[in-house]
Amino acid sequence: MILDGNDPQAIATAARALRGGALLGLPTETVYGLAADAGSDAAVAQIFAAKGRPSDHPLIVHVASAEGIHHFAREVPAFAQALVDAFWPGPLTLILPRLPGAAVAATGGQDSVGLRCPAHPVAQALLRACASDNVHGVAAPSANRFGRVSPTTAAHVASEFGDGLLVLDGGPCAVGIESTIVDCTRGVPVLLRPGAITREQIQAACGIVPLSKEELPAQTPRASGTLEAHYAPNAKVRLMDAKALQTGLDLLGAEAAHIAVYARAALRTKSSRLVLRRMPDDAAATAQQLFAVLRGFDDEGVKLIWVETPPATPDWEGVRDRLNRAAAS
Repeated sequence: MILDGNDPQAIATAARALRGGALLGLPTETVYGLAADAGSDAAVAQIFAAKGRPSDHPLIVHVASAEGIHHFAREVPAFAQALVDAFWPGPLTLILPRLPGAAVAATGGQDSVGLRCPAHPVAQALLRACASDNVHGVAAPSANRFGRVSPTTAAHVASEFGDGLLVLDGGPCAVGIESTIVDCTRGVPVLLRPGAITREQIQAACGIVPLSKEELPAQTPRASGTLEAHYAPNAKVRLMDAKALQTGLDLLGAEAAHIAVYARAALRTKSSRLVLRRMPDDAAATAQQLFAVLRGFDDEGVKLIWVETPPATPDWEGVRDRLNRAAAS
């Protein structure tokens, strides 16, 4: 059932459902999440079961404000606090040392916890309503089957889990890809997953150049969305440069079908049966529409998706990451 997230009665209904141990489709500015009370191991177990997600693959806990950190983390390094001050509410997840006994199921048994304060007004309203009744955090991975394309509309969530799931409709997600994840448990910021907040912004906010996880691989905590193969549509994704795309289209000829192409370059094709979609020249605009485009290609029934490789610039890092993982599946 989809409810209007702007309706205070819908927020109250959703908060009651979470307090009662139910699951909820929750809009955020990044993607829609499949939410449950982070303090209830039984509720969190339903997330893993519904998604088909391994129970040792941790979930991000969403809090209403920075005050929520202290219900889940035992310490906040100074550089992590600087990131909170700069980017919360917003699309940034911080991995922090976990408070003993807090969110055990949601963290996959690790001694660290991923925390985020979403900026979406519907998520904020729900989290505040929950916090006022001692539900201080909501575990919410993306509301899709494990490894598949994340949802960016309420309709996407309903298509994944059916009408039996309560979903708050907050409109299309503004960011469109999952949050940037920064590990703050090893004395320096370590970027585990790129997103809308870039390395340069992280450095500017905390005064420390973030390391890549490959630079400090020892004891890297498990984190959401960091598997090599992830975010995959049903069709096979292949990344190519513009020249290779045009060569491929020329070779396919007029009878080519069951292929979709997503590219910034102006490409020519003799086939009227191919599905062509123009990729924006702007990284943020591409991120916002990326998952909806991949889902749309699946709806067209294509078997192959050819994507022009994004530019190798910092602003495109989040999009490159999602496409590389999609292509690896």
